[in-house]
Amino acid sequence: MNTKLKCLLLDDELPGLTYLKMLCEQLPELEVVKAFNDPEIFLKEVPNLEFDFCILDIEMPYMNGLQIANLLAGKPVIFATAYKEFAAEAFDLNAADYIRKPIKLERLRQGIEKVSQILGKSASVPERKFFQANTNKGKAVLFFEKIAYIRTSEVDSRDKVVTLVDGEEIVLKNVTFGKLLDSLPKKEFCRINKKEMLSLKAVQVFSFDEVITNLIDKNGKNLRLSLSENYRTEFIQKINI
Repeated sequence: MNTKLKCLLLDDELPGLTYLKMLCEQLPELEVVKAFNDPEIFLKEVPNLEFDFCILDIEMPYMNGLQIANLLAGKPVIFATAYKEFAAEAFDLNAADYIRKPIKLERLRQGIEKVSQILGKSASVPERKFFQANTNKGKAVLFFEKIAYIRTSEVDSRDKVVTLVDGEEIVLKNVTFGKLLDSLPKKEFCRINKKEMLSLKAVQVFSFDEVITNLIDKNGKNLRLSLSENYRTEFIQKINI
């Protein structure tokens, strides 16, 4: 039985549409039925398509996203736009969500969760347990529960070194901490300083400026990491959840 949420995408700018489709394909609870870059074609094909909701741009030729939403017979709509001035009109239409561009994966996921609640399908949304990444060993699947610690590579600062719970290390190629935080469960991982982030399961004890982990360093001692002021508040909040 297919429990995925079926969505249609509409954005008249092809690069934006391609990027949105790529983000949607990273969410296992979603199925993109079809993506359109022409509002007129979208309206012609909609009656023949099976879908649960739409993600619409607003500023488009021929007909804008607000007008199109009025024609969708009550289907939930997420508006994705670079313009903040349409927000009030969007919510007057009972939009499920209003997301400002550039769209972040985690922000899109929040919008999908709102659609799920509206449709009463939240129980059918599968929980993600892994993400895919380009590594020094090729394309790899990394399970959240296996990740203990991530640090900036000393060889190339664009890369990140992942230490798994069994001590194995994998280099993630050309990825930012922001991108990683979008991919990882926010309640389970946290930045602790500019160059490092940690699974909260790896925390043994911590003080005002230091985290002692249950990981073992090259000297056979518990790995100690710096807890910087910029990330201290968020870290303590997550530890106390």
